Amino acid sequence: MTDGERYDLIFDLRPRLVRVQCKWAAPVGDVVIVRCRSCRRTKAGLLHRGYTADEVDAIVAYSPELGRGYYVPIEILEGRAHLQLRLAPSRNHQRSGINWAEDFALEARLMALVGP
Repeated sequence: MTDGERYDLIFDLRPRLVRVQCKWAAPVGDVVIVRCRSCRRTKAGLLHRGYTADEVDAIVAYSPELGRGYYVPIEILEGRAHLQLRLAPSRNHQRSGINWAEDFALEARLMALVGP
């Protein structure tokens, strides 16, 4: 249980605890969109707020359409409204600066964090 914290759950990766914000990820064409901010209604309208390393350690996004989860460390997300994870090569064959979805696969990332 939390009392107004920005994370939804904690992964106990012994000896480290990881604060995780859970999100839904939408596939759009050849990319998966991971939203990196919260949104709530206020008297003044919608308030969008990003996440910081002081609040969460990672965002875990699940795509029901793909049946896959993605673990993205906050260092990659901080200051962004969303992140695109590429499922297939781009049409212009760009290779630099691409975030490949397979590199953020939840099971692989957790195994790397837990270690042998």
